[in-house]
Amino acid sequence: MENKNVGWLIIGIAAIMTIIVLIFNSALRDIVTANCTLIHGDTKTCPMFDTIRTQTGISLGIIGVIVIIGFVIMFQKPKEKIIVKKIKEKKKEFDLSGLDKDERKIVDYLMQENNAVFQADLMEKLQIGKVKTTRLLDKLEAKQIIERKRRGMNNIVVLKD
Repeated sequence: MENKNVGWLIIGIAAIMTIIVLIFNSALRDIVTANCTLIHGDTKTCPMFDTIRTQTGISLGIIGVIVIIGFVIMFQKPKEKIIVKKIKEKKKEFDLSGLDKDERKIVDYLMQENNAVFQADLMEKLQIGKVKTTRLLDKLEAKQIIERKRRGMNNIVVLKD
């Protein structure tokens, strides 16, 4: 919940408490007035009214503190939120000038296939043997152009970002 909403909630609770205190004191005054008239004959000399005034003052003082707390919370700055933003990096341009013909074929094929393909599919599509494919991929991995990830019994060849 936002601080402003919590502040309004506390102030609303304080308002309800004020209404309850005033209703209770009104009822208590009626009772004291009826009893003091019977006992003392005069309501001005009855000591019970001082007690009611004291109780009312203490109750309204506590409610005032609660209202102040509500306003403090309402106008207090919320703690700063930590926002983590991912910075999109520009796609790395590959330096294909140092690659031989077969290595370039592999990189081009990976670019066509959304930068990832199974090693077996790569061998089949480019029609090169298993050993030659492994050696070419080793060279490309050493140049940090590709990365091989193990998936069960297969490798996925992925262009590095």
